[in-house]
Amino acid sequence: MNMMIEPDSAKGDAKFSPHVLVEEVVALIRAIARPTVVQLVLRIALAVPFWRSGMLKWSGFLQLNDTAVLLFSDEFKLHLPGGPYSFPAPEVMAFLSGSVEIVAPILLVSGLATRVAGLVLLAMTCVVELTVPDGWPVHLTWAAMALGIMAWGPGRLSLDWAIFELGRRSRA
Repeated sequence: MNMMIEPDSAKGDAKFSPHVLVEEVVALIRAIARPTVVQLVLRIALAVPFWRSGMLKWSGFLQLNDTAVLLFSDEFKLHLPGGPYSFPAPEVMAFLSGSVEIVAPILLVSGLATRVAGLVLLAMTCVVELTVPDGWPVHLTWAAMALGIMAWGPGRLSLDWAIFELGRRSRA
């Protein structure tokens, strides 16, 4: 760090400049938290809980396990005014949920259709919140990550960026 020390004109002593220290600390933070790295970490962080949940719902390729269907049949309820209400078509809901929880994380981590995957997981987070209202602190974190991904995109370390760059170069 290059902290500025200015002589005190009255005493001839050196004094420390906090403004320069703050600038140096901010520069260090910016070097560590580069937008491309932050966007990649956001994508991975949002993908992980959904991927893990999705993996628990399948017993084979396109074969839901009995537990997934049982959860949507008996355990999970939508906590809406006048409710709670059972999920309609629990087999379909389990299949859709399990599919989204596998496909969307793959899209996020690879950075393909990233903003759409973020939107889908934001919608799913809203449904999860209606199902498990006491989990709002975690769900709020998921929503914040999804919104960040939707707002700022996937970053340079993504297939979306590579596709965009290829298109831009072919037009030039």
